[in-house]
Amino acid sequence: QVQLVESGGGLVQAGGSLRLSCAASGRTFSWYGMGWFRQAPGKEREFVARISGSGSSTYYADSVKGRFTISRDNAKNTVYLQMNSLKPKDTAVYYCAAGSGDSRAGYRYWGQGTQVTVSS
Repeated sequence: QVQLVESGGGLVQAGGSLRLSCAASGRTFSWYGMGWFRQAPGKEREFVARISGSGSSTYYADSVKGRFTISRDNAKNTVYLQMNSLKPKDTAVYYCAAGSGDSRAGYRYWGQGTQVTVSS
């Protein structure tokens, strides 16, 4: 069982930055790949980025590549999403999840989400 709690969301102007954090419970955090997803109002939840258990491998959706960076600190049981050059279309609830792949089906454990709002 893994419990995930996101934090760091908020309101930011276009072009600004935010760093999201996701704290995980449990001693087996490093066993799990971690991902970030987001869901805008009226839209499906979409993949944003993922990172392997060791942190050596990362992958991004094309829409955020070059602007977002996923990282993790296994000693702190935490995964991060650094978001730079934010755009209004990045506005969504952001979720972290434990699992693998680029689809929701690959992730078993989910956080409650944190709201990110980017104003123009």
